[in-house]
Amino acid sequence: MLRLYFFISLMCLVRSDTDETCPSFTRLSFHSAVVGTGLRVKLMLYTRRDPTCAQVINATALGNLNVTKRTTFIIHGFRPTGSPPVWIGDLVEGLLSVEDMNVIVVDWNRGATTILYSKAADKTRKVATVLKKFIDHLLTKGASLDDIYMIGVSLGAHISGFVGEEYNGKLGRITALGYKEPLGNIDFYPNGGLDQPGCPKTILGGMQYFKCDHQKSVYLYLSSLRENCTVTAYPCDSYRDYRNGKCVSCGTPQQESCPLLGYYADNWKDYLTEKDPPMTKAYFDTAEEKPFCIYHYFVDIITWNKNIRRGSITIKLKDKAGNTTESKIDHEPATFQKYHQVSLLARFSRDLDKVAAISLVFSTGSVVGPRYKLRILRMKLRSLAHPERPQLCRYDLVLMENIETVFQPILCPKLQL
Repeated sequence: MLRLYFFISLMCLVRSDTDETCPSFTRLSFHSAVVGTGLRVKLMLYTRRDPTCAQVINATALGNLNVTKRTTFIIHGFRPTGSPPVWIGDLVEGLLSVEDMNVIVVDWNRGATTILYSKAADKTRKVATVLKKFIDHLLTKGASLDDIYMIGVSLGAHISGFVGEEYNGKLGRITALGYKEPLGNIDFYPNGGLDQPGCPKTILGGMQYFKCDHQKSVYLYLSSLRENCTVTAYPCDSYRDYRNGKCVSCGTPQQESCPLLGYYADNWKDYLTEKDPPMTKAYFDTAEEKPFCIYHYFVDIITWNKNIRRGSITIKLKDKAGNTTESKIDHEPATFQKYHQVSLLARFSRDLDKVAAISLVFSTGSVVGPRYKLRILRMKLRSLAHPERPQLCRYDLVLMENIETVFQPILCPKLQL
C-alpha cells in the first residue's frame, strides 16, 4: 500500500577551496510565466560532504550519491511567478542535519512556471516518468526501494504519488504537503485543516492571503527537523471531537504513543506494528509562529450551581518567574451541571514547568442581561504533554462572570484520578 503522510531559494554559494560556482535552482521571471515554459527537469544532489553546494546529477553521473543510504527527493509545485521556493534551502539543511542521506532537489521550474495551473499540472506525469527512470537506475546500482523517500509540495505531491503508483506502493515513504482529502496511512490536519493561525483572513493580506495557509504545511514539516519542540497529533474522527477532548488518550499508559508530525511520523508505534496500516486522520493545533507547538491540558471542573450554566472558560497559567500563557476554550459552549465533571481541553502555546498561579474567567457571551456566577466545587489541571507532572487542584471557588479570579493551586490527592 502506498505510504503517504500529511499533514508540508536554494542557496548559491562558492566553494571555499575552489573557484567553482555552485549550481543553482532555476530562476525565471513573471514574463516566463505569461509566455509559458517547456519542461526541463534538473536533479540537484546534496550530501553531508557538501551540504550547501549541489551537484547536478543524472542516471549516468551520480556524483557523490551513495546508494546504500536513504535518498530523499524534494519536489516543488506550481510556480506562478517563476521564483525559486524560499523554503528549499532550509529543507535541505534540515534533512541533512537529522540523517546522513542523499537529498535530491527536483528542479522542474521550467514547466512549473506558468500563470495557468492546469498547464503545470499537465506536466506532472512527465516529471514522474523522469524520476521513475532515474530511480530504476539507482536500483540497478544496488539501491533499495525501502530507502526511497519523496517529499512533494502541492503539484510535487501529485508527482510523488505518480512515482509511487509506478512501483505499486512499494516506495519506502511519501510525504505529501498540500492536499485536504485523506489519501495516506496517516493524514495530518493542523487546526482542522482549514484556516491557519497567523495567516491573513482577508484579501487585504495581499499574496499571503492566497498562499499562506497552503504553505504552512511546509513550515510545520520544517519544524519537526529543527525546532526544540515536537508537534503531537491525535488520531480522531473529527476536529470537533479532538477539540472536545475525546481523542487524546494516546500518550497515556493505556494507549502509549501518539503520532508525531513531520519527519518522525513513521515512528508511530501503531503504524509500525501494522503490516498494512489503515488510513488514520490525526488532528492537532498550532501556535501562530515558530516553533508552532501547542501544549495540552485537561481542565476538569465540578460545579454546584443549582441551575445549569453554559459558557466558556479562559484559563491563564503563571510561574514564579512571571511567565504566563493563556487558553480560551470557546469553540463551543460548555455545559456545567450540579455535581457533574466537565473535562475541557485547554491548549497553551507555552509550556510552564511549575505553575505558581492560575486564573479563571467564566463567560456566557451575553453582552446584556444578568451577570451569572459559576460555583466550582473542584477544579483540576492535568498535563497531557507531561502526565508525570503532579496534578493541580483548587476547591470552593466562585467565579463572577467576566471577572478574572486568581488563585494558587495545591497538589491534588494522590488517590484522585
